[in-house]
Amino acid sequence: MNENLFASFIAPTILGLPAAVLIILFPPLLIPTSKYLINNRLIITQQWLIKLTSKQMMAMHNTKGRTWSLMLVSLIIFIATTNLLGLLPHSFTPTTQLSMNLAMAIPLWAGAVIMGFRSKIKNALAHFLPQGTPTPLIPMLVIIETISLLIQPMALAVRLTANITAGHLLMHLIGSATLAMSTINLPSTLIIFTILILLTILEIAVALIQAYVFTLLVSLYLHDNT
Repeated sequence: MNENLFASFIAPTILGLPAAVLIILFPPLLIPTSKYLINNRLIITQQWLIKLTSKQMMAMHNTKGRTWSLMLVSLIIFIATTNLLGLLPHSFTPTTQLSMNLAMAIPLWAGAVIMGFRSKIKNALAHFLPQGTPTPLIPMLVIIETISLLIQPMALAVRLTANITAGHLLMHLIGSATLAMSTINLPSTLIIFTILILLTILEIAVALIQAYVFTLLVSLYLHDNT
């Protein structure tokens, strides 16, 4: 049972070679593009959603921060499509791997922090010591603020990993319970199956929300440093 429960989180291999790279490159291929002057409804809806998302995230940024708009929009689309594809049966979700989420979070966080130290070093250093701090507490607060700064990318990665993994585990457990009850009690099976459908709808929402939250937090880190 434990092996089956966590089997979907094992990185797949093809002939002994890791297939995670191919899986990561697959979601962008599903995004439709148009070569015609007049777009269809799917392309129009996609463009409207991208404009709406980018407008909400970039509204608080200055000119320098808005140079990251393409990267942030690409990030939210990639995470959202990856999370949604991971809900398909017998599929692999790369965002359940902490290593991949750290590989996304650390460079983006480091880029925002380095930009802050390069453009306005006084304001960046001021975050380590709030105004009006008593003198005896200065060393302790500097250490606390430094730790809180360094833990930001870890918090980003762990949040995304935990939410996606928990949802997949819960769906697996309820699905197994539905199969086990199907030969015992039909009314109970229908109730559990209904719960499974509602949970699937919830997981679709969670997949989109977690993509938005991850990108929004990166955007907030960028805003604090520009």
